[in-house]
Amino acid sequence: MYTDNSLVRDISQMPQSSYGIEGLSHITVAGALNHGMKEVEVWLQTISPGQRTPIHRHSCEEVFTVLKGKGTLLMGSSSLKYPGQPQEIPFFQNTTFSIPVNDPHQVWNSDEHEDLQVLVIISRPPAKM
Repeated sequence: MYTDNSLVRDISQMPQSSYGIEGLSHITVAGALNHGMKEVEVWLQTISPGQRTPIHRHSCEEVFTVLKGKGTLLMGSSSLKYPGQPQEIPFFQNTTFSIPVNDPHQVWNSDEHEDLQVLVIISRPPAKM
């Protein structure tokens, strides 16, 4: 397992994972398991053109900052029984959006040509995709 408790880290040297999701590159920039974080976790994710994360929910808050590209956030109802028809919310470079605890969501790189790159901050680590 990769562990680095240095104050300054080179992101290009950190391990990447796709979690088995086609077109996803995930780097845990600062996290509970690899860096000893207790309150928050920070991810850098790159999503290829046309690709999506699975529809999922977390038992934590999640904040996205869009560093590059544009896409669509699909948000379901916060009802735990049935999320209903998702709301489609466009986003673009230099925007941010927050996902409340347990709200079903999906991030879609709806651009056909450019990668989507987001910085993600979550509360209560570790969370799983």
